[in-house]
Amino acid sequence: MKASYNGVSVPADGKRIEYANGKFNVPDRPIIPFIEGDGTGRDIWKASRRVFDAAVSKAYARKRGIAWLEVAAGENAFRKFKEWLPDDTVEAIRDFRVAIKGPLTTPVGGGIRSLNVALRQLLDLYACVRPVRYFAGVPSPVMHPELMNVVIYRENTEDVYAGIEWKSGSAEAAKLLEFLNKDMLKGGPKQIRWDSGVGIKPMSPTGTKRLVRRAIQYALDHNRHKVTLVHKGNIMKFTEGAFRDWGYEVAREEFRGAVVTERESWILDNQDRNAALTAEQNAAMIEPGIEHLAEDARRAIHAEVKQVLGAISSTHGKGQWKNKVMVNDRIADSVFQQVLTRADEYEVLAAPNLNGDYLSDACAAQVGGLGIAPGANIGDGFGVFEATHGTAPKYADKDVINPSSVMLSGAMMFDFIGWGEAARLIENGIARTIQQKRVTYDLERLMEGATKLRTSEFAEAIVGNMEAAVAAD
Repeated sequence: MKASYNGVSVPADGKRIEYANGKFNVPDRPIIPFIEGDGTGRDIWKASRRVFDAAVSKAYARKRGIAWLEVAAGENAFRKFKEWLPDDTVEAIRDFRVAIKGPLTTPVGGGIRSLNVALRQLLDLYACVRPVRYFAGVPSPVMHPELMNVVIYRENTEDVYAGIEWKSGSAEAAKLLEFLNKDMLKGGPKQIRWDSGVGIKPMSPTGTKRLVRRAIQYALDHNRHKVTLVHKGNIMKFTEGAFRDWGYEVAREEFRGAVVTERESWILDNQDRNAALTAEQNAAMIEPGIEHLAEDARRAIHAEVKQVLGAISSTHGKGQWKNKVMVNDRIADSVFQQVLTRADEYEVLAAPNLNGDYLSDACAAQVGGLGIAPGANIGDGFGVFEATHGTAPKYADKDVINPSSVMLSGAMMFDFIGWGEAARLIENGIARTIQQKRVTYDLERLMEGATKLRTSEFAEAIVGNMEAAVAAD
């Protein structure tokens, strides 16, 4: 740990969060770096910090507090240091392990493509975690937004965000196309157009398994009953299809006693209902049209049934599987439709990077948009919590923007370090304030009879509702 980062001294009254053997050791006054953010980030951060400090003070009778350390990124960093993301900022987050940030500008014209992506890759923050829930009273474009209560685990370091691509017409693209068309595809009927831009989409068992492992563990720790692997494996069999297969491997190999796959549940349920079923009869029930498959395929399904019954009928049979976490999978386009029509069928979703990006925003749109959508980027021993929306520079320094995304991300941060009491005060304070129809302009214009508050006033209303809650307790 250094004495200062970006020229800012480390708070003398704080201590560093330690991490050992997979667990955090959090002092009563942890040092937590923060990035104020660009554009509206300045207003949002002032309001959010007011709420964070009040929640911690009230939850722990002033026996705990946060020693905030400002670090630089984005426009502020570029003005001071001619760097969008100084090494000191990354080092501070690495040293203190937990940080929170407002929205950052994406630099134009080269350099770092996205500061958010850069932070994720430099610190190996491989899981983007996006809880999406409804706060009563928030305007929504769907009839039953209250059915939405999911946590999305999005893989953060692979897929198209790995950023390996070549421009159409470039010498590099031509060289790659020559190799693909004439060597890998051997001049066959399947060829890539010669004027194509080309991108490579890497997905690995390492990246997939550590993400799905976190998603399943979250479900077990938080009494969630279903984990859904979201993929487009019907088209991309060796990337997205492999994501599905590797996810099931993690479930079966590392969580065997606590989980059941959807397909296993069918086999077990058939056996529970009729113990006299043969493996062949059971297979026909889980695989309609099995009689039209090739002999080898039929035998493989028969063997699958026998393997499942032999391996887990004693631990999962006779209805025991109903008390396990269900792991299933769904095609991505189907999930997009179903989170609109039957959102309550989903609880925890694990997705590759691009699918997860689309899905988290689509879900957030149903419950009020990105203005109230929190997010976190988690790695082994690290957590960076962030606003999920952009910088909205035209509203900067006007004290009008909704700060709920950063506030709720702060609640996630407090849960992450084991300070759940503070997290609940923040969430409940926001919920009560919205129910009172005391909201910022983005919600006020959509709510009949609402009172429009400035960003700072909204923060004060939330703190006041915390006080009411504490008094009531």
